Formats: sequence, C-alpha cells, structure tokens
Amino acid sequence: MSKLELQIAWRYLRSRRGSKLLSLISIIAIGGVLVGVSALIVIIGVMNGLQHDLREKILVGSPDIRVLTYGEDMKITDWPEVLAKVRKQPGVVAAAPFVLTEGLMTTNHDYNGGVYVVGLLAQGRGVPDVTTIRSHVTQGDFRFASSDGQRRGVVLGKLLAARFNKYPGDTVSLLSAGGGKINPVTGSIVPRSESFEVTGIVETGMYEYDNSYAFIALDKAQDLAGLGDGVTGIEVKATDRWQAATVASGLTGALGWPYRTVDWQEQNHSLFQALKLEKLGMGVILLLIVLVAAFNIVSTLTMVVADKTKEIGILKAMGMPSGSIRRIFFAQGLVIGLVGTVLGLVVGFGAALALDKYQFIKLDAQVYFIDHLPVSTQPTDVMWIILASIAIAAVATVYPALQASRLYPIEAIRHE
Repeated sequence: MSKLELQIAWRYLRSRRGSKLLSLISIIAIGGVLVGVSALIVIIGVMNGLQHDLREKILVGSPDIRVLTYGEDMKITDWPEVLAKVRKQPGVVAAAPFVLTEGLMTTNHDYNGGVYVVGLLAQGRGVPDVTTIRSHVTQGDFRFASSDGQRRGVVLGKLLAARFNKYPGDTVSLLSAGGGKINPVTGSIVPRSESFEVTGIVETGMYEYDNSYAFIALDKAQDLAGLGDGVTGIEVKATDRWQAATVASGLTGALGWPYRTVDWQEQNHSLFQALKLEKLGMGVILLLIVLVAAFNIVSTLTMVVADKTKEIGILKAMGMPSGSIRRIFFAQGLVIGLVGTVLGLVVGFGAALALDKYQFIKLDAQVYFIDHLPVSTQPTDVMWIILASIAIAAVATVYPALQASRLYPIEAIRHE
C-alpha cells in the first residue's frame, strides 16, 4: 500500500464542511468495535477467573488424584502396600491415606447438622502435604492434639464452627452409621458416637469446605467410620496438575484390579464442562456486537463511496488503477477496526483490572462457592479477540471497496 493511498484514505475519514455526518458515522463505527472488544475482554476474563478460582478452591481440600477401590465395603485394607506402590510411580510427588465419611455433628443440644468427616494424617515432620488444606488454618493446627493427650482433636470449617458456636477448646460429638450394629429390637442402626475437642479452625474461601467439613486424625476417622484398619483411599499429588489424567492412568495399570483412580478433572467434570460451554457461548454472543460494528463500517464506507464518487472518477481518469481504489477503502476500514480494537483493549483491560482489584460485584457464596466475581485475562484469549476484530473489520471493507473500484470514470465524473 503506497503513501498516496494512505493519505487519500485518511482524508476520506476526516470530516469537512458539509460532510460532518460521515465523520460522525465513522466515530459510531469505531465505538461499535470498541464496545464489542471491551465487552469480550471483560466477560472472557470473568469466565477465566471464575473457572480458575473455582478450580483452586476445589483443589484446596481435593487432591489431584484419588486411588479408590471397587467392592461392597469400599475400603482399602492393604493400604500400606498400595501406598508404597503409588509413591514409586512416575509423576507422583506425594501420597497419603485418607478417610471420607458422612456424619452428624451435635453439641449435646437440640441443634445438630450433617457434616463430611475427613480423616488425615496428623501434621508433623515427614507427613506429606498432598493438598493445601493445612495451610489455610486460621486458628490452631492439624496436629489434632487434644488436652487429654489422645489426639481427639477436630478442625472445623469456619462457617461450620460459627454455625455451632464452637471454637478451640470446646467439645463436639460426631456420630456415624459406618460399621454400626443393628438393634435387634427396633431393627435400626445404632450409630457410633465419639467426642472431640475443637483444636483448629480452617478457612478456604469455598463455602462447601468451610460450612460442611470436619477434619480428624486418620485412626479416629477409621474408628468412627467402622473401617477397622482400612481407609477410604489414597490421595495423590502429581508433579503437574494438568498431567494428572496421565499419571492416574499409569497408577490404574500398575495397581490393577480392584483399584481405580479418579483425577481432579474427572471428579468435577460436569462443573468445568459447563464453565467451558458458558465461556464459548458468551464469546459467540458478544462477538455479535463486533459483527454489528462491521455493518456500521460497511454503511460508513458505502456512504463515503457515494459522497466521493466524482473524486473517485477523477482519480481513475488520471490513471489510478482499480486495485489502488480498493486499497484506499480497505485502509479506511482497517483504520476503523484498529482504532476501535486498541481503544477497546484499553477500556476492557481497565475495567477488568478495576473489577478484580475493587471487587465491585459480590456473589452469594452459598450459591456460587465464591464471594466475589474474579477476573483472569489470558494472553491467548486477548490475541483471538484482536485477530477476530481486525478480521471482521477487514471483511467489512470488501463490498464498498469493490463498489468503488468498479465505477466508470466518465459516469463517476458526471455523477450528481
């Protein structure tokens, strides 16, 4: 594209007396691209942030991989041997046994509520941190060191502790039907009941963990769930979270029947697939704003062609080829697309940064698992938005440019 073609394109975009409408329409076309690009950046950033924040909060208490077993008892009795095999597998950083059961928590009053009871190895030297749950404790620790010296400590989620009004030093009772005997008279299950001293409070920022989870020592959880010497499974931390599926597949092959593995993506498959689909849908819908802006570009250039018909005829009569005329109008559309895209990037990034820093939009943690709207802008997404915006603006110039290049010089000069 020559310097002369660029100068003519820029002149056609500028307003002059008696033709201010064209300049206004150009500004409207730029504004359409601006709105579309900025909206795409903010919304896609929000979808990325929501997915990232949910993933990180879920993985606070959920490992990269869980090794479980088939069977009616749903427990691993030979877990020390299984644990040793798991730790030797490539891609495994850390592994530890765990117990997961459902129970009822009561404080010897009328009020009680259901909880998820998780049994973990007590915090100490040589004990691996498969998840980051221990680093989120706000009061006490995960040593489960009760005042009676029997390690009957329990760490409660912050909201769970507040709901029962129990804090470090207080006592709670946990009831479980696991392994319970049948009452021969009533035919009902006699639940197991154990008393625990609150030795810690944990706050993860995820409502489900903070409101429903109680953590106790592994051996105490085995007794409460009626598992004997068995455990629910082995939790595993992989070297790379995104390679967890590959590591899980290797573990399944190495352990054989009756063991099975579930990686973090499989555990929350429906949630993350829904988020990906929602991100795609929102992107397509908001891209329609840029398409509307493209129609503005078409109308703008069409009006320029109608207004400059005589001048185009003179240029062609002076020897300017049709290709140069097409490039002039292509340059106009490209300028509108580039200016709108750059301004949209500035506005979009500004809005995204402000939304992430000041957290203007609050969410109900009971519904959305998180308490504010997170924003995470990914370079690849921004690149696709820029390319799509400029490509749409370029395509929008095709019809007006062809229309201008096909004008006959004599007819164009005589045009009124």
